[in-house]
Amino acid sequence: MFGWTTEDWSGFAGMPYLGVTTGTGPGIDGAILGRPGGENAEMGGPVMGATLTMGVADFDEVAEKITAAGGTVALPKYALPGMAWQGYFHDTENNVFGVHQPDPEAK
Repeated sequence: MFGWTTEDWSGFAGMPYLGVTTGTGPGIDGAILGRPGGENAEMGGPVMGATLTMGVADFDEVAEKITAAGGTVALPKYALPGMAWQGYFHDTENNVFGVHQPDPEAK
């Protein structure tokens, strides 16, 4: 309906994970994943709803700014081997969001 494309990134994520691309160049890209914790989210449990992930040029620089502004680490930086660096944070209202730095050398 929206002209988006999906790509199976399960091999990078180690779980069912479909990358979603909304177009070429900058856009609102994301992913669709299962609900590993059941129907309703448990506080401190796995993410159960939509999670926004922002692409950045320097993961570490952005992570430092997030924590300086009162955010906390939800899932530390990890490699999506051969693809990117990824991590998740809580904002000051405990919403989860992701940070994604493309890097084909990530291991």
